[in-house]
Amino acid sequence: MKTAAILVFPEVQGLDVSGPLDVFAEANRFLSSEDQYCFEILGTESGRVRCSNGLEIHANRLFSDSNGAYDLLILAGGPTLPQQSFAPSLYAWLRAASANSKCVCTICNGTFLLARAGVLDGKHVTTHWNDAENLARECPTAVVSADRLYIQDGNLVTSAGVTAGIDMSLYLLARDHGREVAINVAKQLLLFTHRAGGQSQFSAYLNISVEPNSLVSQVQQYVFANLTADLSLNVLANVARMSVRHFTRIFMRESNVSVMEFVEAVRIDAARGLLETSSKPIKTIAYECGFCSAHRMRSVFRRRLGISPQDYRAHFLDPSSESPSRGDRQGRSTECRGDTIANAY
Repeated sequence: MKTAAILVFPEVQGLDVSGPLDVFAEANRFLSSEDQYCFEILGTESGRVRCSNGLEIHANRLFSDSNGAYDLLILAGGPTLPQQSFAPSLYAWLRAASANSKCVCTICNGTFLLARAGVLDGKHVTTHWNDAENLARECPTAVVSADRLYIQDGNLVTSAGVTAGIDMSLYLLARDHGREVAINVAKQLLLFTHRAGGQSQFSAYLNISVEPNSLVSQVQQYVFANLTADLSLNVLANVARMSVRHFTRIFMRESNVSVMEFVEAVRIDAARGLLETSSKPIKTIAYECGFCSAHRMRSVFRRRLGISPQDYRAHFLDPSSESPSRGDRQGRSTECRGDTIANAY
């Protein structure tokens, strides 16, 4: 059997642990005995470990009692992990385990454990979108991508927040045992084999803060109030009563994004809100948010979110909203079916 372990600690995210465990337990039904996974739960301390949701987990043994050599080693994350500290012995064990295990995986901000163990140098990794900036600051030698659900770099596979650990587990099954096994597991657990888009579709896309009374803030308020107007660089520089060159430099310095990136982000955020809460046709939403055409909005969504507006609506539309128009409903249904496991039957 394949040796596997998952590391847990106080306030670990429960789904980071149970999600992958259920995926691999289900996979054992479709694997030969030599390919099945035999998991053990390693604790950072003895006794029961309390998850952040109140669930208690009984670890099979302390991490220090393990030789750290596994076919698959998974490091879970947790809401408070970036602020938690552990004994130097844990980080030493993680360095050895990373070298001795065939595949090392992290879920959510479990990536911080490896960062502090000093094994992420030069690695391409991801983590929960809300922790990506802190991880990049804490480990500047790593390449942190905030919009990926999972990334493989050598024997290291890192995944985004919480349920992305399930996406990663299905990826590992497909990689190591073939797509059919992953599909069978996904069918049994009613999962997507591959989710469309990255983390951006879930994150707070517009996250820009400036001094409330600054000229840049005034320009931003103008953008919010005039989405369908001409929001070109020249127009906004005139609103700020600055030259284009000076305005561009000041805006970047105060908001850390370019003027046109900000305008596009505001329009995306407005469109996301309408897609989540209204049944307006895509064409109408595109116009109301200043994209000029549905084609233009689709292009921006795919480039910035990795997903089409139709797919976004299929994932996030409030069920209490009135039914979409017939044409939009048909388009939504088609794209949704294309992403579901039903397509593989």
